[in-house]
Amino acid sequence: MNHTASPPAPTPSRRTLRIVLVGLVVLGLAGGLFVIRRPLLMSAPRCLAGRWHGCYDTFNGVVLMTLVTLPVAVLLAWVLASRRRAAGVPSAWRISLAEVGMVHGTVPFVWLTMMPGGGAGVVPARVSLVPLRDLVTMGTLGITGNLLVFAALGFFAPMRFAALASVPRVLALGAGCSVLVETAQYVLSLDRVSSVDDVLVNATGALLAGLASRRWWRTTTEASSHTPAIRVAA
Repeated sequence: MNHTASPPAPTPSRRTLRIVLVGLVVLGLAGGLFVIRRPLLMSAPRCLAGRWHGCYDTFNGVVLMTLVTLPVAVLLAWVLASRRRAAGVPSAWRISLAEVGMVHGTVPFVWLTMMPGGGAGVVPARVSLVPLRDLVTMGTLGITGNLLVFAALGFFAPMRFAALASVPRVLALGAGCSVLVETAQYVLSLDRVSSVDDVLVNATGALLAGLASRRWWRTTTEASSHTPAIRVAA
């Protein structure tokens, strides 16, 4: 008897998976914007009028301006990628998106953490060096915000720099940047508590974001390790 093998089940193409992924991201962003639409709209008049107070010194205003400038960031990434592709640079889009994403996703959160409090310059600088003591007072919103401070840096930096494409280095990157921010808060007397818990949570956020992009920055490491060495003739 002749047995004919059944054809393999069709697998979704990469293009289809990308379309689904992009659709899920768009739906997620749309849902998030729908939830925070009211606070953002409260800051919109002052931001559109170019007023510093009420826009650039508030959380809602900074988030609003970050979203408004998102198309500019995408356009900049497209320009960089086009130039790199014309020059024959491999992974032009990945490198360009990583560069723009690091800056656009990190600067607003660092700006928020460096905003002075009401007693800036008057209240003595405060330091909390006891681990896990401040987590209780942070609350869910505070912990979420700290996780996002260096999330973009942890996500995109290993995609751009092969030297950072390892879990310990991503963790060290987030911790080192957080230590710099906490030190600046203390030196400048911004009426903020320089806490070791902030460093721990910020570094954890960078690590989790780095793990989320590991599929892409792992290939960056492999590509750099398989680059043939150039031999110089004697």
